[in-house]
Amino acid sequence: MIDEQTQQVVVGKLGGPRETYEDFTNSFSPNECRYAVLDYYFITHENCQKSKIFFVAWSPDGARVRSKMLYASSKDKFKRQLDGIQAELQATDPSEMSFDIIKS
Repeated sequence: MIDEQTQQVVVGKLGGPRETYEDFTNSFSPNECRYAVLDYYFITHENCQKSKIFFVAWSPDGARVRSKMLYASSKDKFKRQLDGIQAELQATDPSEMSFDIIKS
C-alpha cells in the first residue's frame, strides 16, 4: 500500500505458499487501493511445473478519488522497480481478477 503522508510503498501483507488464490483476493479492501504481486504456480498440459508473476493494481470504485489518483500516477514507476513481472492485471472489482483470468 502507499502511505499517503510519506508517499512511500509499504508492504501491508505477505502471503504464504499454502494460501489460496481466494485468500489473496479476499485480502483486498473494497474501499482502499493496493498494489500486489502474485507468484502463481501451475502445471502445464505437458505436466511441467511453471510459475507466472503477476502485478495487480487494485483500484476499487469505493476508494477515495485522491487515493485512486496517487496509485494511478505512481504505478509505472513502482512497477519498474520490480524484476520478473510477466503480466499485469488492473482491477476495480473482484470480477476483474477472477481465478479464470489468472489461469488464462
